[in-house]
Amino acid sequence: MQVTETGADGLKRAFRVVVSAADLDAKADAKLAELKGQVKLNGFRPGKVPVAHLKRVYGKTVMSEVIEQTVNETNGKIVEEHGFKLALQPKVKAPEEDPQFQGLLDGGRDLAYDLEIEILPKIELGNFKDISVEKLVVEVSDAEVDETIQRIADANRPFSTKEGAAENGDRLTIDFTGYVDGEKFPGGEGQDIDVLLGSKGFIPGFEEQLVGATAGESRTLSVTFPEGYAAKELAGKAATFEVTVKSVDAPGAVALDDEFAKTLGQESLEKLKETVRGRIAQEHAGAARQKVKRALLDALDATHRFAVPEGLVDQEFFGVWSRVQEDLAAQNRTFADEGTSEEEARADYRRIAERRVRLGLVLAEIGERNNIQVSDDEVTRAVVERARQFPGQEQQVWEYYRRNPEALASVRAPLFEEKVVDFLLELANVTEKTVTKEELYKEEEDDEKAA
Repeated sequence: MQVTETGADGLKRAFRVVVSAADLDAKADAKLAELKGQVKLNGFRPGKVPVAHLKRVYGKTVMSEVIEQTVNETNGKIVEEHGFKLALQPKVKAPEEDPQFQGLLDGGRDLAYDLEIEILPKIELGNFKDISVEKLVVEVSDAEVDETIQRIADANRPFSTKEGAAENGDRLTIDFTGYVDGEKFPGGEGQDIDVLLGSKGFIPGFEEQLVGATAGESRTLSVTFPEGYAAKELAGKAATFEVTVKSVDAPGAVALDDEFAKTLGQESLEKLKETVRGRIAQEHAGAARQKVKRALLDALDATHRFAVPEGLVDQEFFGVWSRVQEDLAAQNRTFADEGTSEEEARADYRRIAERRVRLGLVLAEIGERNNIQVSDDEVTRAVVERARQFPGQEQQVWEYYRRNPEALASVRAPLFEEKVVDFLLELANVTEKTVTKEELYKEEEDDEKAA
């Protein structure tokens, strides 16, 4: 075997590989000799089939296997001998005149091909104790707890039939048929649909035009679908709805007391408040966690600057760019509507892809050097948690992850990332800052815009 390095450009390497015909033929003959004692052919006793006859019957199939095995083994040796860590699978370029190596199947010819690989960079990690990040802390106020409980009460408020005109806060049961340009459209009909006036749960203007309606009344509503409406064929279009009000129900009063708490499975109103306070605190902690994680990743990105594998960036960019295009199409919007051009957007998302790849490599390096691992039990628990999000389909979800290694890897990856982040936060200089709820979530919105 002859291996010649033909190119080195950044993280890319190229090699010319030649394996002699004699080596290939020897491997093929060895495989045929193994077959001699295994195959059964009419007219021959077991183990007595001449190798020459086996070669006529199975020669091309065996040589094809030998070529594939030889290429894989040779590529592996090249990577191992050079101490490379591959970013992507190697690319094998066969001769243009014989791209499938079909000319080698009869034996007697050298195997020659070009090998292209892209390797991972060597990463020099910084001193994580030099990283300083701020962790935002929000105290849950009594007012916030009371406001949340009031929303729960409103959602569980009883309704009773009323006489007279509908007002904001009333619940109407309606039938409707929608028209665009005088024609019915898919999804534009409904029967026995509940509408809570003032909830803004329907197209803008729909609920407002039902204020004052009475049971049994029919009305024609004129509305315009929002520009960003999910069904892009309706976005921005004027429509009319023929609506029949079947009933008008008024909301009843809800006493915020122990009895109300018991309807929600709590022992008392105080226990309900404790539960609500805990859930709110958990939500705030999650938002604060994302904020401090973002700051940590920003610090890692600023202190670890190195060339990243172009192939990995291409893969990441393709995924990001596909989602961007799908979102714009779903909203019936263009890059001009977003105040940019496709060229500028491509450049921006290319930078985002490069940042993600770089940070992914840094986190992977940190995890490897510090033996940070995700156990199979942790992955199993995460899959079970995902399965619970699909009531009645838990077994199907479980089987999907069990049979798809890539899907299982998508579960393991975020668990690993969070473990590495926890490890870094233990070393970094983390200071706490008490802020209001509004400040916490305003910061979160800013982070999303900057991402």
